Amino acid sequence: MTAPLVQSRFRVTGMDCASCAAKIEGTTLRIAGVAEAEVSVAAGTLVIRHAQDADLAPLAGRLSPMGYALAPLASDSGQRKAHDHGESCAGHDHAGHDHDHSGHDHAEAGDHDQGAAPAAEGSWWSTGKARLTLLSGLALVAAFGIGTFVPAVQSWLYLAAMLVGLVPIARRAIAAAANGMPFTIEMLMTIAAAGAVIIGAAEEAAAVVFLFLVGELLEGVAAGRARASIRALTALVPKTALVERDGATVEIPAASLMVGDVILVRPGDRISADGVIVAGESGIDESPVTGESVPVRKGPQATVFAGTVNEEAALRVRVTATAEDNTIARVVKLVEEAQEKRAPTERLIDRFSRYYTPGVVVVAALVAVIPPLLFGGGWDAWIYKGLAILLIGCPCALVISTPAAIAAGLSAGARCGLLLKGGAVLETAGKVTTVCFDKTGTLTQGRPQVTDVIAFAQPAAEVLRLAAALETGSSHPLAKAILDRAAADAIAIAPAEAAQALGGKGVSAQVEGREVFLGSPQAAAARAPLTQAQADQIATLNDAGKTVSLLVADGAIAGAIAMRDEPRPDAAEGLAALKRESIRTVMLTGDNRRTAEAIGRQLGIEVRAELLPQDKLRIVGELQREGAVVAKVGDGINDAPALAAADIGIAMGGGTDVALETADAAALHGRVKDISSMIALSRRTMGNIHQNIAISLGLKAVFLVTTIAGITGLWPAILADTGATVLVTLNALRLLSFRPQ
Repeated sequence: MTAPLVQSRFRVTGMDCASCAAKIEGTTLRIAGVAEAEVSVAAGTLVIRHAQDADLAPLAGRLSPMGYALAPLASDSGQRKAHDHGESCAGHDHAGHDHDHSGHDHAEAGDHDQGAAPAAEGSWWSTGKARLTLLSGLALVAAFGIGTFVPAVQSWLYLAAMLVGLVPIARRAIAAAANGMPFTIEMLMTIAAAGAVIIGAAEEAAAVVFLFLVGELLEGVAAGRARASIRALTALVPKTALVERDGATVEIPAASLMVGDVILVRPGDRISADGVIVAGESGIDESPVTGESVPVRKGPQATVFAGTVNEEAALRVRVTATAEDNTIARVVKLVEEAQEKRAPTERLIDRFSRYYTPGVVVVAALVAVIPPLLFGGGWDAWIYKGLAILLIGCPCALVISTPAAIAAGLSAGARCGLLLKGGAVLETAGKVTTVCFDKTGTLTQGRPQVTDVIAFAQPAAEVLRLAAALETGSSHPLAKAILDRAAADAIAIAPAEAAQALGGKGVSAQVEGREVFLGSPQAAAARAPLTQAQADQIATLNDAGKTVSLLVADGAIAGAIAMRDEPRPDAAEGLAALKRESIRTVMLTGDNRRTAEAIGRQLGIEVRAELLPQDKLRIVGELQREGAVVAKVGDGINDAPALAAADIGIAMGGGTDVALETADAAALHGRVKDISSMIALSRRTMGNIHQNIAISLGLKAVFLVTTIAGITGLWPAILADTGATVLVTLNALRLLSFRPQ
């Protein structure tokens, strides 16, 4: 019997690209007992699944010469059992990563944040990488200046300037080769620079090394921006909170708040925890978390999120989630986990690059050797071209083109409340052709609301007043709907006496000395006769999917109250947005057919009603067999099987934990229009990936031709690599500006 694997998590400092991650992953997998290693550049984390007796101590020593520092995360000080992730790296061959290009001086990699959020980093100009680049540049300028006046030592000065930058690069190349990864950009740079010196091009060699360091520095700055986009979310939550303790208000660290604590939120303050308002009413600016541009007015019993801003009046809020489990913490955690999972396109390019770089080395060698040997070409000229091809052929830009866009897309979605659990989910979302929605709590509010108050023998306001008196104190959803409507209409509710619940029929009581009954039409008709007009009106309301309660007062039908679980305010708009993209929409609900079809007509959506969980699962399967790419949207436990079976399962924000865990994605703010936004984000991300691939391969193709033709040389070659890497990274960062329409 195979012993269970355990999981350990580490903070890694000093990495800022996919090739850094591949190098760390490849080194980790060479440790005995390690089964899987997952590296997240965006989160700065390394997750290892390994045997219980595996010795991970040597790992830090192996990574250090390559410029990476390792520290265990405090949350994982004790090893825990590893979970089986559907997109783990099991079965993938990581031994031959050949697309690495750190070139970093990580002398500053000493900040090991032990929290769950990405580690904060210093200013880019204060890093060891920036100092090395500056020193290399100064050495190049000095070589040029002194060499101009003393030409005899010029070549030696350029050699010294080159060595300033090349020695750290060569040291990392050797360390990577010792860990089974010989085809890194550091190794290619070392070979190219050394070869240039041998053929008498020390000046160009020094310039190439300096340009390489500049490109790496720019890439690090761009990667830092991507990390900051998620780290900024954690900065939204205040560090302290005003909590009520023993009749007094005291200031404590927000991280120490417990569920059930009552906090005071003053006007202008950020709310320090997820919670429910217990007193006060105010406009809440939710734009930092949800992207909503207009403040939302909230009062008692309304839910508020950590990080949002109280604009107008003091609020008392009961805490419903601790700091590590609030909305923002969950978003950051899910995004970090998602960024550790490779998209299919990323895996394809990763596999391609393992064969691509050795192939480039072979081509460069052939270019350098064959023309002089077979066609009488000059050795210096063709060796020079071969060295340039070595630099042109590095796949750095190609390899980072996909993960950079995926990371930026996931981050952009998270900032808008669109959580996608991995690159594969983000990639598949754009291919969806059919979206199946649950009704209750997904297309609708999930709670009944009073839609009609109809006067028969009494005025409508009196009907509502008497009904509210009967329902005071009840927790039944229909009773709550009546009480909410009475509160919204500012109706003063009279006290009820001798209240009595009549099972399956309704409730009766004495209100101001009058005998009053509220219940089903059948029960009411047994107490007072219905006219044909009244019966017809009730039938019309029932046909609209509404539940009707009749009020009997003084022995006569006083009026009727109709209630229904109404569609979300944005449901029609969200479905229309999907239809504009030629995406089919279907409602799958266990509710009765009459109610479902009434909502369906209102929203303009195809309806399948009176379904059991297995029926929803069956319909999803049927649609897939017809060739549809199906997204299933739901919020309940009975949606879990269909959520798991669909190509993409999407949980609505107010959904159950089971739905959120089963789903591949989540619309945290429960808006139907977020589904179309999720699909739009996917399509925009995939378009960005295609642009990045075109940029990286296009530049290489152009410079390959110009190099063989003798038009460009070594320094344009390195610009073709590092320049393309910076371009695709900056292009990917444009996704961070994504906002739902």
